[in-house]
Amino acid sequence: MINDTIKKFGYPATLVKDYDHWVVLLRPAQVTLGSLIVAAKSDAEDFGALSPEHFTELKMVTADVSSALGSLISHEKLNWLMLMMVDPHVHFHLIPRYDGTREWMGQEFDDKAWPGPPALGDAFKLSDDQISGMATWLKSSFPN
Repeated sequence: MINDTIKKFGYPATLVKDYDHWVVLLRPAQVTLGSLIVAAKSDAEDFGALSPEHFTELKMVTADVSSALGSLISHEKLNWLMLMMVDPHVHFHLIPRYDGTREWMGQEFDDKAWPGPPALGDAFKLSDDQISGMATWLKSSFPN
């Protein structure tokens, strides 16, 4: 079930990994390199309203995301932010955190707020070509 929140974050162009109950999407505005959206395939607007199957599968999703980003980004922390103020359906903004700079395709990505809360307003907006390239790059580290 693809809801409006998932579509707002660029699905299907931003799709990194599709699960039975969740999707992992590239965040079109990169707070840090590898910023993602992890969204429930559901009409639920409250985390507690998700099915038991959503919660069971979320364990696999979190492990896959951590492993994939660890191999590509070498993050020090992962910030899972569940804000849902503008986009109502259950989703997380996943922000890899690191001290210093990471580079992808000649573009530098600083974690400007390290070690404090992430600077969501300073995100780098990707072009359509960058979205396509980065989504493909991220997919390469997720299990099939």
